[in-house]
Amino acid sequence: MNTGTNSAIFLALRVLLPFSGGYFLSYLYRTVNAVLAPNIAADIALDAGALGLMTGMYLLAFGSFQLPLGLLLDRYGPRRVEAGLLVFAALGAALFAVAEQAGTLILGRALVGLGVSACLMASIKANVQFYPPRRLAVVNGVILFAGGLGAVAATQPVQMALGVMDWRGIFWILAGLTLAMSVVLFVTVPEKSTGVASGSVVAQLRDVVGICRNPDFLRVMPATAMTLGSFMAIQGLWAGPWLRDVAGLDGAGIARALMMMAAGMAAGYLSWGVLSDMLARFRVPILTVALFGMAWYVASLAAMVFGLRGAPDLLAVSFGFAGASTALCYVVVAQSVPTTMSGRATTTLNLIIFAAAFALQWGLGVVVNLWPKVDGGWSAQAHQMAFAVPLVLSLAAMAWMGPLVGRHWRNR
Repeated sequence: MNTGTNSAIFLALRVLLPFSGGYFLSYLYRTVNAVLAPNIAADIALDAGALGLMTGMYLLAFGSFQLPLGLLLDRYGPRRVEAGLLVFAALGAALFAVAEQAGTLILGRALVGLGVSACLMASIKANVQFYPPRRLAVVNGVILFAGGLGAVAATQPVQMALGVMDWRGIFWILAGLTLAMSVVLFVTVPEKSTGVASGSVVAQLRDVVGICRNPDFLRVMPATAMTLGSFMAIQGLWAGPWLRDVAGLDGAGIARALMMMAAGMAAGYLSWGVLSDMLARFRVPILTVALFGMAWYVASLAAMVFGLRGAPDLLAVSFGFAGASTALCYVVVAQSVPTTMSGRATTTLNLIIFAAAFALQWGLGVVVNLWPKVDGGWSAQAHQMAFAVPLVLSLAAMAWMGPLVGRHWRNR
């Protein structure tokens, strides 16, 4: 076995695998409420607005911590930061498991969001430290694929688990797994000083301001925030009610379709990374691949807006696969700055994405609530009007990104 093979195995076991496990849990937490929401609402009275707020607190807490997270990652490295934060996620899951009122649920959900806020950004930071730039799309795709598997685990497997335990038991198990993952990361991942910033906090914050003023960042950010933010908001909560109220599926059918959506997303995360790596050999810019995926995603969202429900499983796969493409923009942003700033660049983008996701996850509930409940759900028109909002915003943001895509293509 040659040195290159040994090095690849070392990185896979001690970098990719541990960080993949963390992101698996992160995405499981993000999407599990799409299946558990009816059970939670049966125990603790929540209307659509309260349900959206409670679930969206994950996104708000997650997103709010992105700027300090970027500083921490660039200063202390991904290993220590993620391992420490996962302890908060375990505490939040335990608090969620014992909750008896909406306020406790919201606090627990917020702690979970804070605790897993580093899982993707720490992975990307570690990949930037350990892998050459030409491999970033693929290794980031592996991490994102693990997240997709977490989303799959949050669907049909969780539905099956409800046959032997209640939703509180599920969160107790998640709390234990999260604490164990924190220990694994801290013990397994090696330290590496490359790409660690050494300047003052003020200087690091000044770099963040520079990132936000970057013309390319300002072109990429709105389209990324609208497409990925709306995808997270819908897949994490509102896809379930849409499948029930518009597609007419029962509980088992909803769980199956959500699993298909998550499986499509998992396959998409890996496939988009591999595809962009292959097309790079023909000088096709990664941003061009991302725009194509965004257009596919918008077409799938439009099908939901217009109530096309003839093949809900196929639509769910398409929605998940295309929605994963937007994550390529993390690579674009990470490669646009020096390695010592990559943590702040990606977390700044992530902050905006999660702010958009929170606003949309809560806002969609507010729009849906404008229509009265019908047989325990909402009318098809309520869902269609709500989903039309991110559809229009995504189209406008993609048009805004268009000139940058054209420039990348001309300069390829």
